[in-house]
Amino acid sequence: MSFTLLATDGGARRGRLVTPHGTVETPTFMPVGTQATVKTMQMRDVATTGAEVVLGNTYHLMLRPGAERMARLGGLHEFMRWPKTILTDSGGFQVMSLSDLRRIDADGVTFKSHVDGSMHRLTPEGAVDIQLKLGSDIQMQLDECVRLPAEPEAIRRSVTLSLDWAARARRTFQELAPAGRLQFGIVQGGTDESERARSAEGLVAIGFEGYAIGGLAVGEPQAEMFEAVSKVAPRLPTDAPRYLMGVGTPGDIIGAVERGVDMFDCVMPTRAGRHGVAYTSEGKLNLKNARFAEDTAPLDPTLDCPAAQDYSRAYLHHLVRVGEPLAATLLSWTNIAFYQRLMRELREAIEAGDFATTAARLRTVWG
Repeated sequence: MSFTLLATDGGARRGRLVTPHGTVETPTFMPVGTQATVKTMQMRDVATTGAEVVLGNTYHLMLRPGAERMARLGGLHEFMRWPKTILTDSGGFQVMSLSDLRRIDADGVTFKSHVDGSMHRLTPEGAVDIQLKLGSDIQMQLDECVRLPAEPEAIRRSVTLSLDWAARARRTFQELAPAGRLQFGIVQGGTDESERARSAEGLVAIGFEGYAIGGLAVGEPQAEMFEAVSKVAPRLPTDAPRYLMGVGTPGDIIGAVERGVDMFDCVMPTRAGRHGVAYTSEGKLNLKNARFAEDTAPLDPTLDCPAAQDYSRAYLHHLVRVGEPLAATLLSWTNIAFYQRLMRELREAIEAGDFATTAARLRTVWG
C-alpha cells in the first residue's frame, strides 16, 4: 500500500505516501514547477524548505522540450535536478484555460499551441504515455474542467466525459506503468452535489492509487469550495490520498485539511514572491510599501529559511523597488518555506490531537 493513514483529528488526516522517489508526509503542499522549474528558484533551495514533492505541467512540457526529448535526457527528475517525488498534471486544466485554442470531442482534445500555433492532439491514453516519458511518480488522468459558474448540462457532460477518460487512462496506466508509479483520478462536478457524488463513485469503482478534487478554486466563493470538499471527501476511500488541485491561500488550506484533504498545490507562493509579497508569521507583507524603506528587521526571524533571516526588510524593499530579480528569488524562497512550515504545524497538530486549537490560532492571521 502506497498510502498509510497515521492519525486523524476530527476530519483532519495525518498520513504518509510512498513513491519511487521518496516518502511524502501529509498533509503536504507541492510547489509548482510548471516548466521543469519552480520559478526563480534553484531546486536545491526548494529542498531546504522541507518540500518533498513538486508539480510539473504536462501541457507545457509536451510542447517544450517535448516528451520524447525529455525521455532521452533521463526524465524530469534528472533534467531539473530534483531527486524527490514529482507529480504531473494531465493538461486538463489547460483544456479549460485555453478554451479559445482547443476543440473537445469524445476521444480527446485537439488544441493549438500557445507557443507557435502548431496543432496537437491529447487523449487519455496519450496523456498517460507522455507522463510516463516524463518519469513522474504520480500522474493525473486527463479530465475536462469547466469554469464556474457553469450551466448544469455543461457540468453533467464534463463529468460523463471525465469518467470515460478516467477508465481509458486507468487501463493504459495499468498496462504500461512501471511498478510503484501512482495514478490519481479527478473528481469533477463543479458545485453540483449530485454530479460530484456521481463522479466520485465512478472513480472509486474504477480504482486509483489516489483521488483528486478538481474543478474548484476556479471562480467560486470559498464557502462553496469548502461545501463541495465536505460532500466529496467522505465518498473517497480512507486509505487513499486526497488532493485538492490548485489550492491555495493559507486559509483555504487550513479549511480543506479540516475537511479531510491531504495534498495541495498552488502557484500563489512564487507568484506573490515575484510581485513583492511575502508570507510571514505576521501575515502577508507587501515589500513595495514605503514603510519598509528603513526597516532593519529580518523578514521573518521565526522562519528557518536564509532568505527570511539573512536580509533586512529595507534591503528586500530596495530590491523590489528597483526591479532586481534577486527580490523574486528571496521572496519566493521565503514563501515556499512559510507554506512548508504551515504544513508541518498542521501535521503536528493532528498527531497531538490539537488540530482545532492550532487552526483557530492560525486563523487569527489567515482567516
